[in-house]
Amino acid sequence: MLALRLTRAARLAVQLRRLLVASASAGTGFLLLCALGHALTHPDAPGASSLRLAWCAAPLAATVYLAVAVARADPGTRPRPGLSAIGLGPGRLMAVSATTTALSAALGSVAALLGFLYLRGDLTGAPVDGAVSGVLALGQRLPAPAVVTLLAVVPAAASAAVALTLRPRDPRPAPSAGSRRYGRFGAYGWGAARETFGAYGRYGARLASASASAPAPASASASAPASASASASASAPASAPASASASASAQPAGGRAAGAAAQADPSGALLTQASETRPPATTDGDGSPRDATGPAPATPRSHTTLLPWGIAVLTAGLAVETYAGDTATRDAAPSAGVLLGWALATLGLALAGPGLTHLCGRLLQAVRPGALRLLAGRVLMEESHRVGRPLGVVCAVASAAYAAAALHDADATDFGPLSLIGAVVVAGCTVATLLTAAVEAKHARTDTTDALLRLGAPPTTLRAAAALRAGALLAVFGPLTLVVAQLASLPLAR
Repeated sequence: MLALRLTRAARLAVQLRRLLVASASAGTGFLLLCALGHALTHPDAPGASSLRLAWCAAPLAATVYLAVAVARADPGTRPRPGLSAIGLGPGRLMAVSATTTALSAALGSVAALLGFLYLRGDLTGAPVDGAVSGVLALGQRLPAPAVVTLLAVVPAAASAAVALTLRPRDPRPAPSAGSRRYGRFGAYGWGAARETFGAYGRYGARLASASASAPAPASASASAPASASASASASAPASAPASASASASAQPAGGRAAGAAAQADPSGALLTQASETRPPATTDGDGSPRDATGPAPATPRSHTTLLPWGIAVLTAGLAVETYAGDTATRDAAPSAGVLLGWALATLGLALAGPGLTHLCGRLLQAVRPGALRLLAGRVLMEESHRVGRPLGVVCAVASAAYAAAALHDADATDFGPLSLIGAVVVAGCTVATLLTAAVEAKHARTDTTDALLRLGAPPTTLRAAAALRAGALLAVFGPLTLVVAQLASLPLAR
């Protein structure tokens, strides 16, 4: 009931995004039912029916990807302070979001079933004639378990992906990414001040300074005999702490004397003892105390670490597609090897997308940047994890569309209505996912934009920075799309 109320009370933009999820689910469900109808119509060709079912994985993955993006951008299911007190913690909100996604996808599956039954003539009594009549299983009874299973694939996959993406995270802080610092033996955690290896056992490291404590006993013993007992008893307690504090302050903090604390006995001799289990607190640059064992300050996360892996997976996908294109016959439909190659290429571009976006931001700030280039580059570096992956997927889909168009012009191949439906579903889902990610990134930097406007930045500067970011991304991902499309279409055109 809560999911239904949130769905009904959502804003118009949220409702439109959920309608897109329902439409994509309807298209994917219709393609799955067409694969079932082809299997019922052609029982002697199980390989072709299995290939049709395998090619439905592309619109299914695109629909799930769009559903996850829409669920992440939904403002009604974001954790807010105070909601845990009424039972709406992060886990409950995740369940609500998954349920809402399942309802939207189930609505699309029901629409797909109604459209499939309408084309078969089960609702009107007159089947539709045309190119899709061979996959409708006309005159045959549809198996109910198979229909329910195929229609439940999209809602189940979408809700599971949303629950996995929006699951509550572990609140424990991540371990520090810095290098290991060698402190004294048995020290607690990570030392704050760097200490060379073996400094604890170095000769003379734990001995107090004799020069600082020598004058006190000497002055006490050189006093007159009449006042020796009184002066010794009065000066020893005062000079001993003073010399102890002087010797303790003369030792390096966190260095050779990080594990010892100087004390003095009543006779004036300095003693050392092992310090606490935890190292002493250090101070930050502004002088405020900071615990040495606390978590290190967060450093900006780099998104270029997956760039080499993305390039490697992309190369593997192009190699697999080339091998599958060479072994296939000219008049045959695209095989499962071509599908696997495109899947690997899409995965590679999705992995390399954040790194390429981050590099675009760095290039914008190169060679003495001004305020406009600096602002555009910083925003690109910050948003690379949000818009980089959808950009890579859009690049892969555009490459596939370009290669398919080149193949159609070379061989005059008719793809058919089902292929067009699949292409529209995949392209529409990827573009909608990119736009949703862009809107989410815009909402995430609302505070920064408001701060810039309060500081006096003109709105034209912000719009110019947005145009500069779009131009930089187009200049990088446009040629990459053409190169990947040319490499992918070469084995298919032969």
